[in-house]
Amino acid sequence: MSDSPTAVLSVDDFIALVRDEIGLDIEPEQIAVDFDELPDWDSLYLLKLVTALELATGRKVSVGKVLEARSLKAIHDVAVGP
Repeated sequence: MSDSPTAVLSVDDFIALVRDEIGLDIEPEQIAVDFDELPDWDSLYLLKLVTALELATGRKVSVGKVLEARSLKAIHDVAVGP
């Protein structure tokens, strides 16, 4: 982690992160759908996404809460929440 202050990650930035870091080409409206409805979703993406989110925001992301998430939107909420 860097010593810089934590960054705020907008939904648009989050979508770009998902596309760039895990290679999942999603549209903005797809972040709220259940993972079962997301084409090409693989649970291994979770680990890559947690790592990418921690690097992007400069803060630790609760893996337990991420594992409970059923959509990318829920993961975004975990990453940017209090």
